[in-house]
Amino acid sequence: MQKLDFAEAIDLIVERSPRYDREAYFFLRDALDYTVKVRKKARDASGSGHVSGQQLLEGVRQYAIKQFGPMVVTVLEYWGIKRCEDFGAMVYNLINIGVFGKTDTDSQEDFKGGYNFKEAFVDPYQPERLEMPRRGKMEKSAVEKLN
Repeated sequence: MQKLDFAEAIDLIVERSPRYDREAYFFLRDALDYTVKVRKKARDASGSGHVSGQQLLEGVRQYAIKQFGPMVVTVLEYWGIKRCEDFGAMVYNLINIGVFGKTDTDSQEDFKGGYNFKEAFVDPYQPERLEMPRRGKMEKSAVEKLN
């Protein structure tokens, strides 16, 4: 069987299971490339080119923030991605069609509960909450200034 190029493979996956938008797969591939580059720069101790599910999730998080900023959740939800397990499903769609590879220790379970999207993608853009002094403390310090 002739090996499909990436775009053809994605077309086939989306045709069989349109759960995730076609663009989401291209984003995932780019996020994997980003993760591999970051690991090479960091001179990862394993020396392997293989990326685990947890490493990929962290790379996806960083890359998504770089690409989409505060719009990350909106873009991901538009593509049908609402939690880390969705990335796992996409990865395994790519594995099953022969585009991505895996080791014997890899599992779709590796993507379960990776991170909460609100904490990973929304909270970094929330303004810091400033604590206002309590009225009693402010009045007391004003009184001290008068004395």
